[in-house]
Amino acid sequence: MKRIYIAGPYSADNVMDVLRNIREGIRISTEVFKRGYAPFCPWLDFHYVLMDFDNKLTVEDFYKYSLAWLEKADAMLVIGNWTQSKGTQKEIEFAIINRIPIYYSIDEL
Repeated sequence: MKRIYIAGPYSADNVMDVLRNIREGIRISTEVFKRGYAPFCPWLDFHYVLMDFDNKLTVEDFYKYSLAWLEKADAMLVIGNWTQSKGTQKEIEFAIINRIPIYYSIDEL
C-alpha cells in the first residue's frame, strides 16, 4: 500500500474556516484511503491538541512530526488553496528536496 502524505491549509483567520479546512482535509484523505492508498491526514492532529491538557504541544512540534511522516511517504497530494498556506509551502519544498513526487489532483495518483 503506497503512503500518500496529504498537504493543504489547516489554520485560518477564524474558527469556521479552520473547521472547514479540517473537514476538507479529512474528506480528501478518506477518498485517498478508499482508492487503496495509506493516507497521512494531518487534519486529524486536532485530537492531540484536545488531549494536551498541560498545553505543551507547539506548532513546531506538529511541523516536525508531519515532516517525519512526509520523509517516509511515497508521494504527496496537495489540496485546497495551498498558495496561502506557509506550512504547505514548506512541505512542498521538503518534498522537492527529498525527491518525493507531488500531485495536485487526486486523479493524478
